Amino acid sequence: MGSGAGTFLKVLFKNIDVLAGPVVSLAYPLYASVRAIETKSPVDDQQWLTYWILYSLITLFELTFAKVLEWIPIWSYVKLIATCWLVIPYFNGAAYVYENFIRPFFVSRQTVNIWYVPRKKDVFSKPDDILAAAEKYIEEHGSDEFRRLISKADGGVKSRSSGYVFDSDGNRH
Repeated sequence: MGSGAGTFLKVLFKNIDVLAGPVVSLAYPLYASVRAIETKSPVDDQQWLTYWILYSLITLFELTFAKVLEWIPIWSYVKLIATCWLVIPYFNGAAYVYENFIRPFFVSRQTVNIWYVPRKKDVFSKPDDILAAAEKYIEEHGSDEFRRLISKADGGVKSRSSGYVFDSDGNRH
């Protein structure tokens, strides 16, 4: 009877990657992702979105290099340990990888990245943006300078408040 239990434990430890792998890499992350969706915190959303991105990359790597990985006997254990590091909240590995590797790759303007095309911000996309820009200009340069700028753009506009007309050089008439 003692040898039966020993054999069971031996088989269990020999196949721990097969047994624990799906639980660590799929079951718990699925549960935690659903919980993250239900909270208002963006921190757990980032953790689990990043985890799924990394899990997808690992899966693509395995599919691409399956023939090579067959020759590496410890690959499944390395993958299990790496997945545990990514998943277990104490380590917060997925968030670490995101902050230190993924985010700088996409956010850094010095990096040449053929996959990321930054969205050009249209200054006039919202009416509020135009008003905010005008208010900021008036605060920095004064209302007379703003009138001159508008006159220059229009080629001569009559000011409502003063009754003056400004020419394209900003001179009052």
